[in-house]
Amino acid sequence: MTRIRKMTEADLEAVAELRVSGWRTAYPGLVPRRHLDAMDAAADAARHRERLASGDDPAADEVAEAAGEVVGWICYGPCRDGDQPAASGELYALYVRPDLIGTGVGRALWRAALEGARQRGYARMVVWVLKGNARARRFYERAGCAADGAQRTDDIDGTPVPEVRYVLDPLPAP
Repeated sequence: MTRIRKMTEADLEAVAELRVSGWRTAYPGLVPRRHLDAMDAAADAARHRERLASGDDPAADEVAEAAGEVVGWICYGPCRDGDQPAASGELYALYVRPDLIGTGVGRALWRAALEGARQRGYARMVVWVLKGNARARRFYERAGCAADGAQRTDDIDGTPVPEVRYVLDPLPAP
C-alpha cells in the first residue's frame, strides 16, 4: 500500500536518489550523458535542504511511501510562467523509483498534487515536459493534460533540450 505524505527533512536523501535515478532512467539520449553521469545525489539533497531552510519557498513537496520506504516524490506550487492566469499551479517535479513506474505510484502522487493545488486555490495546472520524453508525455495526456503549443529550450551542458508545456484546465473535481 502506498501512502502519500508531506516530505520531511529526513526524506531528502531518498528524494535526491529518486531524482538522480529518474533522470538517468528517463533522459538518456535526451540530456548529455556527461550531465547524467555527473549528477550527485548528496549535492542534490543539499540543494533541497537549502531550499527548504530558506523559509520562503512556495513549493509543496510530498512523497509516496511504501513499506516504510520513499518510492516517489512530487513538487508543485505557483506557476512561474508569466503568460498564465494567476490561479495557475505548476508541477515542478514528479519522480517514481524506476522499477515502480507503471504501478500507480505516479498516479497517486499526481492525484495528491491536484488535491493540494485545489486547496491552494489553483484552477489549472501546467507542467513542462522534455519533448522527447514520450513516457512522461503519455502519462500527462492520460491524466487529462494537453499540450498548449508553448515550447522552450533549456541548455544543459551546452546541449539544447526542448520542452513542451502541458496544461490541465480546469482541475478535475475531487
